[in-house]
Amino acid sequence: MADSALPTGDNTLLRETTPLRDISGLERFLGPENYRILRGLLKTPASILGFILIALFIFIALAAPLIAPPLTPDDPYKIPRDGFTSEPRPMMSDWTRNAPPLPFWWKPIMKTDHWVHILGTSQGQYDVFYGIVWGTRTAFRTGFIVVIATFLIGIIVGSVSAYYGGAVDNIIMRVVDVFLTLPFILAALILAAVLTPKIGRSLIPSIIALITFGWMGYARVIRSDILSVKERDFIMAARVIGVKDSQILFRHIIPNAIFPTLVLASLGIGDVVLTFAALSFLGIGVNVGYADWGQVLSFARNWITSLNMYWYIIVWPGLTLTLFVMGWNLVGDALRDVLDPRMRGKT
Repeated sequence: MADSALPTGDNTLLRETTPLRDISGLERFLGPENYRILRGLLKTPASILGFILIALFIFIALAAPLIAPPLTPDDPYKIPRDGFTSEPRPMMSDWTRNAPPLPFWWKPIMKTDHWVHILGTSQGQYDVFYGIVWGTRTAFRTGFIVVIATFLIGIIVGSVSAYYGGAVDNIIMRVVDVFLTLPFILAALILAAVLTPKIGRSLIPSIIALITFGWMGYARVIRSDILSVKERDFIMAARVIGVKDSQILFRHIIPNAIFPTLVLASLGIGDVVLTFAALSFLGIGVNVGYADWGQVLSFARNWITSLNMYWYIIVWPGLTLTLFVMGWNLVGDALRDVLDPRMRGKT
């Protein structure tokens, strides 16, 4: 009986109303929605450029010991110095002292066995090339630590506030409002400056300061989405059958409301790295000579009026920082467009 109900012959109406397509193994593995998101990201020229930039920086971070071998393996983030004079030295100038070991690629490409300052030196004779290469690891470390921590704090605070509502929501949101009234960079600067004498000069004071004043945006975004999701029928049904609040919140509500917050987090990595570089530029946080893009830029402060001669000490670290932030912003913008319900069917 079931076989007789199947369409036979040239069923034009069925072929026109129910088009058939092959489903790839990747789509079966990821699921239709995740496959749509991945396909949308890989079809957008801006996101492709962003992924290329991010992949380039990931390669530099992973291959840093091969690209720029450290002079002291026990402290690879210490930028090697070629003397102590204040005046920067030009690009491709010779090393005169404390030259690091030659990388494997140097002789085949440069056709010489003498190491030089590829991008010149900054004030204090810190090698700019080494600072940029190893500063990539610092950027990824600080960016991911701060974004993951602020993301989790914001998700927990915003979810509890939105789900329980009432007095709980009012109290939590007033705390968020108090934090939002503080100028972000100024508050982070003050807290990092207070923590540095107690903890010591390292990445930790700046990371704590950025986490302390960086979670409120995630809390507000997830709260607004949960307020909408928690009124849907399947949430009401879960409450009726007696599902625990924690299970409803973390298994049903958050997975359906978290996508806008994920977009904000992808955009936040570049912002965190930029803010951390600003703190380093102002002399807060890491020790002098630590491989960090902000600190490499800070070595150029006394030579800003002479950039017609010493342009390389600010152009190369500044360009590196710009490309890193641009890569994350391009991917974040493309992810926002793909997850926008109004864009479905166009990606």
